[in-house]
Amino acid sequence: MGPMIAELEDNPESGFIGAETLLAGMRTVLLVQYWRDFARLEAYAQDRDRNHWPAWSAFNKAVGDNGSVGIFHETYCVPAGGFETISVNMPPFGLARFSGRQPATGSRVAARDRMSAMSEG
Repeated sequence: MGPMIAELEDNPESGFIGAETLLAGMRTVLLVQYWRDFARLEAYAQDRDRNHWPAWSAFNKAVGDNGSVGIFHETYCVPAGGFETISVNMPPFGLARFSGRQPATGSRVAARDRMSAMSEG
């Protein structure tokens, strides 16, 4: 994934916003990617002249479904203003790292109120 992430970071027009790498247990590495839109994610994934396509093809040829390496993939499309991130006493992380942070205002204990205000705005 390193060469793919570097390639994307070097090309702001790709729609790639950023990524976070997380370790979960002894055998699990999660790479969460943030994209401006699904169309650009799909375009990158299918571009045979970029790093993803040959890497994915090589993985499938070498590993396929033999059970030695697992891949977990989810895609979410979130409308603008349809998310929130909350953190206290920590550096920007996750979506807040790439979307920017705003100070919490109003009730800081009622997610329903905050999300309702976002969907109305």
